[in-house]
Amino acid sequence: MKLAFLLATIGLALILEAQAQPLGSLAQIAVIDRETGVALSPHYYRGEYWVAGRPGAKYSIEIHNRLGERLLAVTSVDGVNILSGETAAWDQAGYVFEPGERYQVTGWRKSDAQVAAFTFTESPNSYAERTGRPANVGVIGIALYRERQPQAWTQPRLSEERPTNRSDASGAPVAPAPLAAVPRAELAPKLGTGHGEREYSYVDHTEFARLQPQPNEVIRIRYDSLDNLLAMGVIRRERPLPPAADPFPATPAPGYVPDPPG
Repeated sequence: MKLAFLLATIGLALILEAQAQPLGSLAQIAVIDRETGVALSPHYYRGEYWVAGRPGAKYSIEIHNRLGERLLAVTSVDGVNILSGETAAWDQAGYVFEPGERYQVTGWRKSDAQVAAFTFTESPNSYAERTGRPANVGVIGIALYRERQPQAWTQPRLSEERPTNRSDASGAPVAPAPLAAVPRAELAPKLGTGHGEREYSYVDHTEFARLQPQPNEVIRIRYDSLDNLLAMGVIRRERPLPPAADPFPATPAPGYVPDPPG
């Protein structure tokens, strides 16, 4: 009995630990509520991962390189490259992570020393919508590239070749199934990412040769408010529990189990 209980306890602990794990294989990705320091729990629904953001809260995108080599993370928020402000594409600039490095990306890059903080806000106040690009509000994307290592037998090159056209890539994520139709009137304003206050965040520049034109891994995380995710069925509202049952409703009389009536 003790062994069975121990195994059950270990199994439950492993399940809970797995549910708390960040997303991704080459790198672990998590969305962090900076005001609480808590990673937002991902909810898997119809082929996509969703997190519930708190309107007005600052957040960060934590990227943890799990490899023993450098890794490039081209990162977009609401369809916008967070470094350049361009409409996001795979072949744009990104952050380079050293082997095993963990870093929290906290905002839109304004210079080598400053960012404008990521904040959850109503869609009309999001940076993407304010710059005329509302179509992809509510999604975070990380395209991960492994580095091409130099070969001893090759001739030196003056410059690295640019990646080929993204339309030729074969590793594009499969389109997810559509969400259940929910009238927009039943939903609160869609959540987006605002262009928050300036913060200090220093970066340096480096060269990085991509192993291949298309990403080695693409991680996509959608987000909205908790109320909207409940309304869309992404998060299921807990059903009320039945009244509590008492396993010992009365003090047992001494003796053994009596026969039932009849």
